[in-house]
Amino acid sequence: MTLIIVIVVIVLLIAIYAGLYNSLIQLRTHAQESWSQIDVQLQRRNDLIPNLISTVKGYSKYEAGTLEKVTKLRTELNSIPDSDHAKKMEVSNELTGTLRTLFAVAENYPDLKASAEYQKLMEELTNTENKIAYSRQLYNSTVAALDVKIQSFPSNIVAKIHHFQQMDYLQVPEEAKAVPKVSFDDLGD
Repeated sequence: MTLIIVIVVIVLLIAIYAGLYNSLIQLRTHAQESWSQIDVQLQRRNDLIPNLISTVKGYSKYEAGTLEKVTKLRTELNSIPDSDHAKKMEVSNELTGTLRTLFAVAENYPDLKASAEYQKLMEELTNTENKIAYSRQLYNSTVAALDVKIQSFPSNIVAKIHHFQQMDYLQVPEEAKAVPKVSFDDLGD
């Protein structure tokens, strides 16, 4: 009888251990998948930018600096390794801010705003930006759940044995939160 109790306890402990390990794996995989979704949306946005630039170029001779900055940031974002999440998000945030400035400046060009191509691109870019924001939220939520699991008993024991580490949250820098300032003082006729 004692042997049966010992076997049941051992099987129960193994089942608990396996369950904790599997939940850690599941959360880590979900966080990686969430990052992958961010990456997909960043690439989608990068694919839309050349069309936006060519559309805006046709209407505005005065926004060359902004267009060049968008192109430069897009190229830089494409050159960052997928594993460098922090740098990728830093450049992405800067690109988002520059695009916001471009959108604000475009408000000064009624013909551009009325263009069906521009409206379609704006809608696609807005949808993509919304998907990026949602994917960031999902990533941060998943990272939070993983971090709690890594720090909580008894899963912290399993996490330590298998070298699970806390993951970094995606932070939005203060300058990316600010409303872009647009000045039309330098625009010519």
